[in-house]
Amino acid sequence: MNAPTIGLLPLYVKLYDDAAPELRDTMTPIITSVVDAFQKVGIAAIEAPVCRLKEEVSKSVEEFEQAGVDIIVTLHLAYSPSLESAQVLSECDLPILMLDTTPDTDFGPDVDPQRIVYNHGIHGLQDLASMLRRFGKTYTVVAGHLSNPQTIARAEAVVRGAQAVSKFRSMRVLRIGSPFEGMGDFQVPDQELHETPGIHVDQIRPEELLADVESVTEEDVAREMAEDNAAFLVEVDDELHERSVRLGLGLRRYLEKGGYGAFSMNFLAFNIEEGPLSTVPFLECSKAMARGQGYAGEGDVLTAALVGALNSAVGPTTFTEMFCPDWSGGTIFLSHMGEFNPALAVDRPRLHEKDYPFSAVQRPVALACAPCPGPATLVNLTPGPGGTFDLLIAPVEVLGDGTHPDIKHSVRGWIRPAMPLERFLEAYSHHGGTHHCALVMRECREEVLAFAHAAGMDAVVLEARGSVA
Repeated sequence: MNAPTIGLLPLYVKLYDDAAPELRDTMTPIITSVVDAFQKVGIAAIEAPVCRLKEEVSKSVEEFEQAGVDIIVTLHLAYSPSLESAQVLSECDLPILMLDTTPDTDFGPDVDPQRIVYNHGIHGLQDLASMLRRFGKTYTVVAGHLSNPQTIARAEAVVRGAQAVSKFRSMRVLRIGSPFEGMGDFQVPDQELHETPGIHVDQIRPEELLADVESVTEEDVAREMAEDNAAFLVEVDDELHERSVRLGLGLRRYLEKGGYGAFSMNFLAFNIEEGPLSTVPFLECSKAMARGQGYAGEGDVLTAALVGALNSAVGPTTFTEMFCPDWSGGTIFLSHMGEFNPALAVDRPRLHEKDYPFSAVQRPVALACAPCPGPATLVNLTPGPGGTFDLLIAPVEVLGDGTHPDIKHSVRGWIRPAMPLERFLEAYSHHGGTHHCALVMRECREEVLAFAHAAGMDAVVLEARGSVA
């Protein structure tokens, strides 16, 4: 995961500078405490000067945009009139987090009235929030004292969700081959993807990887194979392993040169019987996810971009599919042909020769493993009517590995949804969920809800008391 960056915008009122100029310096400790609180959870901060007037806010926002921050965090040091900031903030593309906090924890009946001037920023925040809503600008408010760990935890979730949106909207995605014929749920015209979420898609044939594959040296291959032997239980001969590694390294170079944050392949596009392209790069698809890139199968660039955004900003993520319901156990079996993020594996993954009758290539090698048990979040990005997109968020429990000896050479996993299986599957398809998903190996509904909010998407949480945001 990459560290997100906030642009901290302290807001103040010029009236106080005119009447009591010495007061402003007493606000420094609260600014410092906010920066420190974010830094403790791995979030960097670019701090603007205290802003009182519209031109000061405009200059700071412009600097935030140039610096590439993921989100603007407003901090209301006093009552700051909304018309000094509302239009500027509503017109910028960055998401807004309004931090509703004060220096003092207590403000009860025995309060010293001298403390009012330091703790009355909330009505400036309310003024600004009301105006942002009127202008149609989405924003999020996190309220609480910084001494409460939940305050910064909620703020962190919003920031990481915003970072995921930033990654998603600037994502370059490579598609190798055409989308799987007849598979419609994830297909959105590339131009529509570019115009709405901002994803840029390039499509190539496997043959266009040839130059990069041929540039891979014997030393490169030997080094990669040695790393595989250290990381995986390698159960294939050197010839098969070398062929897969060479193609994978060539694909990796192509992705790096093109600046792609995610990719997808249609395995049927690989249909060459001899030479350096004569296999399917399942192994590299798995390794790419472990490096933080996005991936999805069958030419699904939409889910690939989602996996990439979550993988880089929210937590370790893998592409997966719901394959089979276990009606008796109330669980769902997850799998795919040979792609899984090995960073999520409960045990050392096996590298095996895959039975592959689907296209005229040499047998590929692939990883086989199961995810670590524990809380996780299944996320689906589904295209809706009229060019809209919705996010389905399912808190799940990942269960233990399979026990049948023959399943050890498969990508496999079982999840238990947070609602009865039958109701979960009904709700999932009622909301149009596609058959491709991202599985994040932690409970992260707040981050994904923040992602949806910042991206202007509707989100549905699939649990016993499900909610729509």
